[in-house]
Amino acid sequence: VSAGEPPEASFDDFPRPDGLGARAIQRERRCMSYGPGAIDIHPAKKQAGATALACWPLVVGHEAVGALYVYRCDSRRFSDTELLILDNFVQFAAIAIHDGRKTGGLSRALGRKVRQLETLNRASNLISSRTNLEETLQEILFIGLDLTAAQYGSFETFDRRRNLLVTRALAGSKEPPGSEPPLPVDELSVVGWAALHRQSVRIDDIRRPPWRNIYHRLPVERDMRSELVVPIFGTGGALEGILNIESPQPNAFSERDRQLLESLGVHAGHAIQEIRLLDALQDIAEHLLNTDGDALLKLIVDRACDLINVSDGSIWLVSAPDTLVLRQSTDPTRHGETLSLQNSFTGQAVRLRRPIAIDDVRLNPNFMRPELAQERGWVSAIVVPLLASKDDALPVGSFALYAPELRDFSDWDKKLLTVLANHAAVAIRDAEQLRLLQQARERQATAETIAAVGDVAANLLHQLNNKFGAISVRVQGIEAKCPEALEAWPYLQKSLGQISASVRQAQSIVHDSMAPLQPLKPQPVQVADCLRNALNRANLPETVVAEQRGLVDLPPVRAAGKQLEMVFYNLIDNAQQAMGGTGTLTISGVVDGDCVAVSVADTGVGIPPERQAAIFELASAATNRRTGRLSFGLWWVKTFVDRFGGRIEVDSKPGQGSTFTVWLPIERNA
Repeated sequence: VSAGEPPEASFDDFPRPDGLGARAIQRERRCMSYGPGAIDIHPAKKQAGATALACWPLVVGHEAVGALYVYRCDSRRFSDTELLILDNFVQFAAIAIHDGRKTGGLSRALGRKVRQLETLNRASNLISSRTNLEETLQEILFIGLDLTAAQYGSFETFDRRRNLLVTRALAGSKEPPGSEPPLPVDELSVVGWAALHRQSVRIDDIRRPPWRNIYHRLPVERDMRSELVVPIFGTGGALEGILNIESPQPNAFSERDRQLLESLGVHAGHAIQEIRLLDALQDIAEHLLNTDGDALLKLIVDRACDLINVSDGSIWLVSAPDTLVLRQSTDPTRHGETLSLQNSFTGQAVRLRRPIAIDDVRLNPNFMRPELAQERGWVSAIVVPLLASKDDALPVGSFALYAPELRDFSDWDKKLLTVLANHAAVAIRDAEQLRLLQQARERQATAETIAAVGDVAANLLHQLNNKFGAISVRVQGIEAKCPEALEAWPYLQKSLGQISASVRQAQSIVHDSMAPLQPLKPQPVQVADCLRNALNRANLPETVVAEQRGLVDLPPVRAAGKQLEMVFYNLIDNAQQAMGGTGTLTISGVVDGDCVAVSVADTGVGIPPERQAAIFELASAATNRRTGRLSFGLWWVKTFVDRFGGRIEVDSKPGQGSTFTVWLPIERNA
């Protein structure tokens, strides 16, 4: 049968032995005239103007009954929606042809199938109209009962994490769904058997072996005799649940009933996936404004693994021109790992700005962690870029999922993961913008506070210097006018000398304590010079080994030299104290994008996790017990770094030392 042929078309187009139709039937799946490994269109069709071809095998129970060819004569390729519609249509068409041949009444069979298609179409519309998962599952169950003229049944969803079937909908029972214990996916129950073997089961009499030994009663008053169980799969082949229909009459269900429920299962699988995706997006949206970034990304990773039925997932962020950093994953021990953006499979999705899939990561040379794949049992993988919007010049990172079996990720899988990746990208972008906004507000508030305090401090310092000066003048006056008394009274001479020394010491203490309040004068500053002055001032003992890496070639940064020296001095002095005066101090510097990153690492006792969030707070700045002076404090360190337009972070584990990293903006006008 053909339709839509142009007038000039030739009918000398018998199927080729090695053509698309033969390939589609051999593989039992759709084949296209474009894409990797595609076969060209039949010359007769191409001469008639065909530009694109999709061919579906018409197969029932591995028995081929024909092939459906659909051609396009324009420049556009088939859309995903068109292909999905035809994917569903050919299943019904194959069944119709098969039944028509079997009964010898093709017209009656086609008419019957048309009516069934209409029924299923109405059912699909009813299912799609539901707005939450519970309503959708209950509607699927009711439609299944209607198609088979039954009254009793249940719908079990598949809990992937626990490998259990959980009852979510019931019919003919006074008990609410969930009152029955979940059933494992094994051969100890009928629904478990169907889920395990991924095939439907029609039981004419459940009192006969082997079914009587594994039948689990529905919570209904009547005894059941017949059962029809159909597993429901999503677009990617993942098990979504089990549709279970039962009857108190033996031999209540026919083979046609099974076929109808299997067709219903196709629509049900798509609907369940769509509802679960909508539920996931709603859940993510609810957490978007009141959940911290890492917790939100963890939620997105978990939802993606659940929706696409994979074991592991990870979100990588672009950190440097050629570096990806692991921000979130199902394995928290790996957070902070890095990959090459240019040479890795994960970075390929970022560079190409499109989804990338690998059939077997163990054999792909671009997968840089084959030992990890072996350890975690990964086989197939899919990665999509993190794009907050289509106009982004470069994705902020990538979203990767790993499956423990050979997996052909479907278009639905790619679209679903892309949607979740976009939400993750928006969350990352919003978190970064919020951080920058809060940082700008903090800088402004700090600058205003320090300016006000600086005015008070400057006035106080002026008054104190006047008083100190008056004392010094009086002492000098006494020494000039009373030399005889001083010579005759050594105690007086000694006391005046001590007074003068105390005045000078007090002036020095006041000056050093007020130094953090001096006005900032940002200018190009050499990091290596400030670090050298800070090390000289720290006067490290011989028991502390100081190592310097990559500091000489660093570009100038925009900062205030005196205050930046105080930042480094405080970090070095704190490191020395943390090591108890013995250990290795490592100071390193690198260019990180538009910033210079300077790290000060020690081999000391480390900082407990519960204290790390508070070390930069004002309450942590206390009086230095060794000198009796106001401590510079990590609050001041953070304050100066913020005012320079940079940031500071700490990475520390008890017993393994601490690393403080300061990012400073590069001076572009130097």
